[in-house]
Amino acid sequence: MDKDIVLEIKNLSKSFAQNKVLDGINLTVRKGVVLGLMGENGAGKSTMMKCLFGIYTRDEGQIMLYGRPVEFKNPKEALENGVAMVHQELNQCLDRSIVDNLFLGRYPKRFGVVDEARMLKESIRLFSSLKMNINPRTIMRTMSVSQRQMVEIAKAVSYDARIIVLDEPTSSLTEREVKKLFSIIESLKKKGVSFVYISHKIDEVFEICDETAVLRDGKMIFSKPTKETTVNEVISAMVGRSLDKRYPEVDNIPGEPYMEVRNLTTKYEPVLEDISFTVRKGEIFGIYGLVGAGRSELLESLFGIRTIASGEIILGGRSLRFRNSRDAMEYNFALVTEERKLNGMFGKDTIKFNTTITNLEGYKTFNILSERKMFDATTREIGRMNTKCTSPDQLISALSGGNQQKVIIGKWLEREPEIFLMDEPTRGIDVGAKYEIYQLIIKMAKEGKTVIMVSSEMPEILGVTNRIAVMSNCRLSGVVDTKATDQEDLLRLSAKYL
Repeated sequence: MDKDIVLEIKNLSKSFAQNKVLDGINLTVRKGVVLGLMGENGAGKSTMMKCLFGIYTRDEGQIMLYGRPVEFKNPKEALENGVAMVHQELNQCLDRSIVDNLFLGRYPKRFGVVDEARMLKESIRLFSSLKMNINPRTIMRTMSVSQRQMVEIAKAVSYDARIIVLDEPTSSLTEREVKKLFSIIESLKKKGVSFVYISHKIDEVFEICDETAVLRDGKMIFSKPTKETTVNEVISAMVGRSLDKRYPEVDNIPGEPYMEVRNLTTKYEPVLEDISFTVRKGEIFGIYGLVGAGRSELLESLFGIRTIASGEIILGGRSLRFRNSRDAMEYNFALVTEERKLNGMFGKDTIKFNTTITNLEGYKTFNILSERKMFDATTREIGRMNTKCTSPDQLISALSGGNQQKVIIGKWLEREPEIFLMDEPTRGIDVGAKYEIYQLIIKMAKEGKTVIMVSSEMPEILGVTNRIAVMSNCRLSGVVDTKATDQEDLLRLSAKYL
């Protein structure tokens, strides 16, 4: 037995009904190594990890930890044995403090009473060791998605885990936070901690991972040292074909000015100040900025979710004031939110329910909802979005994150929106599916739809937009033509009001 082997998965298989999700998987994780695990949405990455953590029962195969077979009954057992996982979709108690979230389910006690002083002391020591400047008393709800992501990573470390699975850990992190995460990983590697790094960001995998494994359709295509493979080989292994370009040609031709935002200022924190810009019909208008710059808040204001204190939204020469999102939808606005699990979907319901919920009036016959129309609409969007699922009646929670995102986009397409607001539309989506969504965005623009898209990935915002508005500290620092700008310009503008 090789003493350096920490985790070994042998001949692992798992099926759901007639659908074989994992087919004879073999994988080895060594001590102090970062293994990059890649594959398209639905390839089986999450299912494999859920089998490891005792969430799913495997059909065949064996999992070895330090040379001994294990079969965890639940994630708690996995944690107690030094195996931790940071999920892409955060599941936290938002109305409690960071301290409470760190110690949830394992509160230390003194004389039969929860020892809050010890919890605070250990939290401070934890964040200090990770060089993270965070106040442990902060209420989770007041923090950005990226800050909460970093807390979850710190929580995994606090369990003294020897194997940490990171599922899309940088999907909502800024470049500075990504560098911070990588420095934490390097530090823990030196202490013998191993990582399984699940990501769709190929550049990151090549930067931080010592080994790379690729899954496709439930089969292990290859696992080898990262330095022995290439970006093109990884992409070909993931999608089963060569993908010559990361971004399709942006060949839409924007028309006349269509929507104007004039001196928009919001009422509640964080307050957007005096935002003004114009978007043209058939344009792909990007919004970039650092986390906390006000990007999501701007989209929420345009969609009637946030209260506007002053200023106006002018559409086709008419001044609008939305009281809520329903008003925005009546004017053919659509919004894909950043956190799909929190406010983008109904996790306990079916694909059909999630696809049709925003357009129920369109599926009625004699004022009665038609199951046939709802089924046909869902089937249409599954085909259009190339969603991997078993049927329209499958629970959306059973889908991979990327396929959930496809259902959400399809839901809005059923309403045929004129202005499509998209907040991180490709977050947690594989390279092949991303390309499909880019093509869809360009196609909508060519059909005369206006797309306003937030992205924290600089190559993406430069790769699929016509113009880019840059936010800095809740103010608009500039609007640039995509073809005439570069990453340096965007970074300079994003720091303008800091």
